[in-house]
Order: sequence, then structure tokens, then C-alpha cells
Amino acid sequence: MSSSPAPDALLGPADVRELAAALGVRPTKQRGQNFVIDANTVRRIVRTAEVRPDDVVVEVGPGLGSLTLALLEAAEHVTAVEIDDVLAAALPATVAARMPERVGRFALVHSDAMHVSELPGPAPTALVANLPYNVAVPVLLHMLDTFPTIERTLVMVQSEVADRLAAGPGSKVYGVPSVKANWYAQVKRAGAIGRNVFWPAPNVDSGLVALTRRTEPVATTASKAEVFAVVDAAFAQRRKTLRAALAGWAGSAAAAEAALVAAGVSPQARGEALTVEEFARIAENKRAGAAGPVEHEEPRSQ
Repeated sequence: MSSSPAPDALLGPADVRELAAALGVRPTKQRGQNFVIDANTVRRIVRTAEVRPDDVVVEVGPGLGSLTLALLEAAEHVTAVEIDDVLAAALPATVAARMPERVGRFALVHSDAMHVSELPGPAPTALVANLPYNVAVPVLLHMLDTFPTIERTLVMVQSEVADRLAAGPGSKVYGVPSVKANWYAQVKRAGAIGRNVFWPAPNVDSGLVALTRRTEPVATTASKAEVFAVVDAAFAQRRKTLRAALAGWAGSAAAAEAALVAAGVSPQARGEALTVEEFARIAENKRAGAAGPVEHEEPRSQ
């Protein structure tokens, strides 16, 4: 039975600043870096993520290791993906110094998360991360797409981004991130995070978003790429009706109308009113229209 980490193993405000000074690190806006300096906040994130003792967690953008250490307290294994050269080089030493008994449960991948296609060790079951604000949505979608074993996700993002990810049809902020996240998972807001737990304090509020992967993929014969193409087209011109917004995608307004009617969607509707399943039906009916009548295939997910 392994020993528990020391109660002061997590990083506090003084620890974070000392570590940053020793490394010559200044958080950069370019990479959206805001380091969490409050141990209670990272423990709250781990609790909200419902990290279990058998979980294999992947963390994106660990920075100086505040959340990493809290995850190591709770999970079987943690793999951190860090793009910054200095931070990536320093993190293993921080883990070794503060949680020597957990070193064997930690792995570091020095890479841009958008380019990660595989991870060392066991397959991840959870994604928990304080995502850099400027790349939060593409990184989240890439990780969900690349690692289908991720069942549960909890990400801290800018509050407005959290609202967009968790929005449902009919909401003013429902859009491309909402639909694409829902392709993979059920999505909900999971709390708010104040500015004073970060260094430097950001100019925006932060929010937690919880995603639980669908047990059954969206039932459609269309591929993910085909469905996402409809979504992108529908929201590229939000104020237009779908008949007009999808004209370029379908080849003409008339072709767009035909696909919409066949999918059971009003040509006068707008993208913000549609579910991911309705976008999938539209994608299917463009394919059917282009190829003529087709036998209905078994649903597949890509």
C-alpha cells in the first residue's frame, strides 16, 4: 500500500512564485498562461471531475504543476502534455520533489496538444485541464476525437467559452463549439472559478465544463467530417436561414432546401435551433441527393 502525499505537497501562492522565479518563467498571454495558485481550487477541480483511484488522467497545459499534483493525489496515473520547453523540463522534477512516491505514476509528453496522436502508458479514461484560453475549444475537440477511451472530461476555460460549450439549441450563445462538443459528449456547466486563484489574475472569469462521452454515438450514416461541414456552414452566416446559409455547402439554395426538407428541417430555420442529430440528418440527405436513392446503411461513428 503506497503512502499518501504530504499535506503540503500541493503548490500555494508562494510556491508558484518561487518556482517561476527559479525557472525565469513569466506567464505569457501568447500561450494563454494563467497559473493556479490555490490548492483548494485544484482539489475542487479534481472532486468535480470525479477522478477515481483507477483513473488514467491526461492533463493539457500543466504549467508549473498545481493541478498535476492534485490529480496525482487522486488518480492511478497522470500524463501531462506541455508545449513550453522550460515548463516541460521542470515538471518531472517538481513531481519528484513534492510527491516522490507518485513518480512512477506520472508521465510527461513535451508537445503541442493539437499534434498529439498517442500517449505513453495505459489509455486515458479522463481529461482534466486548465486549458489555455486562446486554444481551448480546438484542443478539447482534438483530444476527444483522438482518444475515444476518455469517458469523462472536466476543463476550466474562459466563462464565455464555458457558456458556449454547454449551450443548448435556442440559446443565443449556441454555436459551432456547442454542436461539435455534443457530437462526442453530454455537456454541462460545472461551476465558476474566481480570478483571484490565478497568477497573474486574468481579465476574465473562468468556468468549469463537464463532458460525459456518449455511450452510443450519434446514430447517422454520415461521417463526422460531413456533419461538421454542415455545422460550419450553418453558423458561418448565423443571421441567414438554413436555405441560404447552406447554399454554398449544397451547391445551390434549391439543393440546400431539398436536403433540409428531406431531413425534416424547415428551410426557414436557423442553425442555432438545431440539434446535432438534425445536422447529421441534413448531412445524410445531401449524400442521398447527390447519389440518388440509397439503401439506408447501419449507423456508424467516425
